[in-house]
Amino acid sequence: MAHEPLWTVQDQARHLAELTADEAALKEAPLRRDVRSLGMLLGDVIREQEGDELYAAVEELRHLAMSHREAEDAEGASVEGPVDEAMRRAEQVVDGMPVDSAYRLTKAFSIYFELTNLAETNHRKRRRRATALHADQAPQPGTFHGTLLRLRDAGLDAETVLRHLSRVRVVPVFTAHPTEVSRRTVLFKRRRIAEALEHLDRLPMTDAEAAGHEAAIAAEITAIWQTDEVRRRQPSVTDEAKMGLDYYPGVLIPTLPALYFEMADAFRRAFGQAPPPRELPQVVRFGSWIGGDRDGNPFVTPDVTRKVLRLAREAILDYYVTDLEALTERLSSSTLQVPVSPELADALERYTQTIPSLDPTPEARSTTETYRRFLGYVGWRLRAARDEPANPHAYPDAAAFAADLRLVRESLVRNRGERPARLLLGPLLRKVETFGFHLHTLDIRQHARFHERAMAELFGGAGEGDAPLPPPPSEETMQLLETFRAVAELKRTYPADAVQTYVISGARSVEDVLAVVRLAETSGVRVAGTEDDPGLMPVPLFESIEDLRNAPGVCRALWTREDYGRLLDSWGRRQEVMLGYSDSNKDGGMLTSTWEIYKAHRELHRVARECGVTLRLFHGRGGTVGRGGGPTHRAITSQPAGAFDGEIKITEQGEVLNWKYSDPVLAERSLELMVAASLDALARTDAPEPAQEERWERAMEEMSADAFGFYREKIAENADILVYFQQGTPVGELEHARIGSRPARRGETRGLDDLRAIPWVFGWMQSRHVLPAWFGVGYAMERYAARGAAEEALLREMMGAFPLFEDLIRNVEMGMAKADFSIARRYAALVPDEALRERVFGMLVEEFERTRRVVLRITGQKQLLEDNPVLARSIRLRNPYVDPLSLIQVSLLRRKRAGEEGDDLNYALAATINGISAGLRNTG
Repeated sequence: MAHEPLWTVQDQARHLAELTADEAALKEAPLRRDVRSLGMLLGDVIREQEGDELYAAVEELRHLAMSHREAEDAEGASVEGPVDEAMRRAEQVVDGMPVDSAYRLTKAFSIYFELTNLAETNHRKRRRRATALHADQAPQPGTFHGTLLRLRDAGLDAETVLRHLSRVRVVPVFTAHPTEVSRRTVLFKRRRIAEALEHLDRLPMTDAEAAGHEAAIAAEITAIWQTDEVRRRQPSVTDEAKMGLDYYPGVLIPTLPALYFEMADAFRRAFGQAPPPRELPQVVRFGSWIGGDRDGNPFVTPDVTRKVLRLAREAILDYYVTDLEALTERLSSSTLQVPVSPELADALERYTQTIPSLDPTPEARSTTETYRRFLGYVGWRLRAARDEPANPHAYPDAAAFAADLRLVRESLVRNRGERPARLLLGPLLRKVETFGFHLHTLDIRQHARFHERAMAELFGGAGEGDAPLPPPPSEETMQLLETFRAVAELKRTYPADAVQTYVISGARSVEDVLAVVRLAETSGVRVAGTEDDPGLMPVPLFESIEDLRNAPGVCRALWTREDYGRLLDSWGRRQEVMLGYSDSNKDGGMLTSTWEIYKAHRELHRVARECGVTLRLFHGRGGTVGRGGGPTHRAITSQPAGAFDGEIKITEQGEVLNWKYSDPVLAERSLELMVAASLDALARTDAPEPAQEERWERAMEEMSADAFGFYREKIAENADILVYFQQGTPVGELEHARIGSRPARRGETRGLDDLRAIPWVFGWMQSRHVLPAWFGVGYAMERYAARGAAEEALLREMMGAFPLFEDLIRNVEMGMAKADFSIARRYAALVPDEALRERVFGMLVEEFERTRRVVLRITGQKQLLEDNPVLARSIRLRNPYVDPLSLIQVSLLRRKRAGEEGDDLNYALAATINGISAGLRNTG
């Protein structure tokens, strides 16, 4: 549609002032402009593609939803305010629509959220750049610079801080848990829009440039409109692996050196001196579960594991080849101008003697361009490692490649080439040291019951005396053995570092760990570490509340065994243990899960110290608050004082990957937050007084006991809940969204225990109950506070001084802010049994109101997120756009429950799942 250009800059100076402003209203102007302009472009596309009728329906629903929200705000409505005329009219509009029209409406609102998310993400990057301009202001929370200043002011010098930093090792682990609803092709289109938005901030900008970027954005929006946003088939594990790998070449690999340059600069600003970036310790590695996680996913086979390891190797070697070609082009130094080191000259001479055929040959280069000639051979060996690793001249490993790069760097440094050495060789070497020839470490995972069954079948005592021969192993056990044999083969074929750990889901005992050791060794896997192979460490994953409580005792018994001690010695007395957040939440509720993980964390570290073991905890945090999500920096700094040795692994999954790692600026910030938080936690100087900590812990213990009992009675052991959940949420439609290769349940049984945590959180999130984020917290805190003024005062003290408690309350608050019981009531109406419906819904409303009251009282706020206005504003602005999607989803669910069937209906439902996830920025 014809309209004035949307991003034309009338006043370049004012626009620059907005981009760099610190004043609230002015700095938000670019975000408002982006959201408004993107919305107008989407409106144009809708009219062009579908006509005025659909556009009018979108606008009518949007205005009705806004009127409803305005009425709620004006009346100060409760969670279940009266149904106003605007919402009643909106429901009539939706209910009267054919499925195809409902789908197109859904698509319109969903794309709006995608565009809004892109605008908000771009604004985060914009504000990060603007903040860097204000050197006179205090650094942002969680920055490396701010952490160093805090440690300096606490009396630590640069040498001490560097010593602490050398112990830090952060490992984000990418998983394929099915919480990313967006298709890969749509993600690429979003990235191109994001790039255009970023270009629109560059000044000076001509009208023609602004119009060009606007046209590019409009073209991508049109392409998104014409694209199936929901997959028409279930993604394969290979599809998931490719999606995970997409974050590396364009973002993570090139971003990594920038992180170390930022760290070095932060040291300089904080302490007046800084080590060169290349001398900073290695603090980041990457891991993956995609193609290794077999727990409940029958599609992860040995062949799939082989393929994902090959894809990862090809991805990193392709990147090195490209980087090396650029390096060769830039290192044009001539020996007529400056000499090279004797070591480099000797290495080049050896190559000319041992690799006679090189195309293009070094002779095509000037004989004086020694670096280029040498790098020609380096590139040949690197391509051979990628294409024909058995070639005797191929690099055998990343260490040999790095050794040649160091020869070049040292030659440059010794011959007045410090700058190119630092800016060209340093970053490439940092990448090689981090990613090797394998890119990331692939964890293997399987549930303990598979190992238990295999042990019984293979080693159950048959053959003793007159016992009959055992039956042949089951197909399940044969597949398990094939997995171990494949691991043995792959550790010989690929860098041994590519597979180092075997995660045991549902671990409960020492025997669960020893079973993996025996099965692996029986299959030819070298479990013990050697100089050239880290071995295969079994990693117990403790998931339920009971298992978390037993974890320290299980690990003590394991670590004090003489036979296991030999393995620990081979691993440098190191052990990894994983803690499950989402399953423990589903088992015991938010408060008890948080507290039991905290206690297990502390006790595991105590036991490890007593057993002479260096412990690395692997935190199985999900994307949503209900699955252990929430701000990562706050979570790391909330760890028990003195219970952290510097190493941490954290799962990064689903939509979290796109939020954190889709852009270099965001990725650097995400990695910086984790490293800074780890350093802060390791060098902590503000441990509470023992008497104060004891009071907090007594309070937490009492509240956890109350919350656990309440949660078990009202949720986990309440037969009404599973019925309500299955009928009053869209959990049964999750399969139509095709958001992952893994089934929603581990087995065929239909109980709550067998239901995976992801669909559990998904159903409550989509239906706007968000139950896992808050249920039981209000009951326990209100009971505790009701004991007297001293107890309530203690809760307020904990809010200000106990990091774990503050993290808990802020996460509860965030989850509650995304809940909406006026919308949830409409989902509840899908439950046919009126008595059951009212029992459950009434109980949920009562607990939600109670939790909200006590959270506001303890935090001293008048409304949720009062202390987080940015998030509050984002949710408030999104609600009028999420509400129509919820109404459409409820209407479609009602039709399906009434017997209507068809692919179009299922696809439309899947589209509503996609849209609500984008609107709430959460799936499961």
